[in-house]
Amino acid sequence: MKNKILIVDDEFNMRNLVKIYLSKEHFEVDEARGGHEAIQMARQNSYDLLILDIMLPDIDGWEVCSAVRQTKQMPILMLTARNDVQDRVRGLNLGADDYLVKPFAPEELVARINALLRREKVKTEGAQGVLLTFEDLLIDSESREVKVKDASVELTPKEFDILYMAASQPKRVFTRDILLDTIWEPEDFRDLRTIDTHVKNVREKLRKGGLSYNPIKTVWGVGYKFNTQD
Repeated sequence: MKNKILIVDDEFNMRNLVKIYLSKEHFEVDEARGGHEAIQMARQNSYDLLILDIMLPDIDGWEVCSAVRQTKQMPILMLTARNDVQDRVRGLNLGADDYLVKPFAPEELVARINALLRREKVKTEGAQGVLLTFEDLLIDSESREVKVKDASVELTPKEFDILYMAASQPKRVFTRDILLDTIWEPEDFRDLRTIDTHVKNVREKLRKGGLSYNPIKTVWGVGYKFNTQD
């Protein structure tokens, strides 16, 4: 099923450009030219993500973001022509999930959308409560608890997210960029070496907890994948 995205911008050329690129990436796209129209469409339809320009002809993007957040929890990516820290902070405080300054490369927009959708998928699966079991290892997404041989192992929130993300798709190799974009928030300190440190900590804690194998395998030159045995 295609992800459905609503783009809100009063400039036809901008909407058309975004729609062309997103359609190439197999997204389904609806358009709104103003804030009131956007609020109505967001309330009447089910969207996976909202792309929202700040400067609109009727009400601004801040008000739209606040109104949508009252009833919808889909990711919101805000667009603006101003590279202002205060604008970014205001948007994040109102419930926006990311922020992109115009002009931008369409490839960057697509990458940010994919990152937001991946993060939302992880969050949704965690809320539904998924229990993953392997040899001597249990991962409970609902309680966010990890056990080795029935004994609890304490992980930090991001350590847990890395382990759960890898274990939920054990055949997939995750690059450092994907892990960073999915687990870390846009305003967090972002460094690819941070991923290596967190993976090392997960391995060490599970080893000390009694796990006899390395659960996160390094795929040299690519990233990491889940592993049930050495």
